[in-house]
Amino acid sequence: MPLIFTPRADSWLRRGIVGGFLSTVLGLAGVYYYAPPEYTRVGYAPPQPVPYSHELHAGRLGLSCLYCHTGVEESSVAKVPPTQTCMNCHQSIKPDSPLLEPVRVSWLSGDPIPWVRVHRVPDYVYFNHAVHVARGVGCVTCHGKVNEMPVVVHDQTLSMGWCLDCHRHPEKSLRPPDQATNFTWQPPHGRSQRDYGLELKEQSRIRPPENCAGCHR
Repeated sequence: MPLIFTPRADSWLRRGIVGGFLSTVLGLAGVYYYAPPEYTRVGYAPPQPVPYSHELHAGRLGLSCLYCHTGVEESSVAKVPPTQTCMNCHQSIKPDSPLLEPVRVSWLSGDPIPWVRVHRVPDYVYFNHAVHVARGVGCVTCHGKVNEMPVVVHDQTLSMGWCLDCHRHPEKSLRPPDQATNFTWQPPHGRSQRDYGLELKEQSRIRPPENCAGCHR
């Protein structure tokens, strides 16, 4: 029976099939590594039950992140503030505002306000807020300039590649730990972020893990 393909053509066909398979696998791996679609939500800004403006509270009024997100310095999660935190001020400030009706209903009923979560990492990823804050990674690194956001927007990809880039070069994000929640912080006069970050990195002996077990537990 005569051959359909010459040995040379057959060899190139086999190489093409293997190359196409490897390209597909590497392409899928690249999507997972850099931009998993279900978690890379840059620009995501869901409507909230209460039009809370971080630009007003954290920006113009200068309210500390720690007032609402209590325990972020000790806890692995940044807690959503309970209704009591809102009412500490709004029992006296704009107590009859129609925009705050869901807050008053929650206060009277005891049911939590159904805030919509904006930032999320996959369930198979372990992220500890306290560790990062204690090392001097500012809120702005992951969440962007929240103090300028009337509506909170998902600012960074939070993909595996994005996190690993920071673990490999933490100096780009480091600042004194007591300035972690300060959105207007800048390195000392005459110092670049890189040089000052490298100094902080060596002082605190910061060596972020790059192995899988560092985040996948």
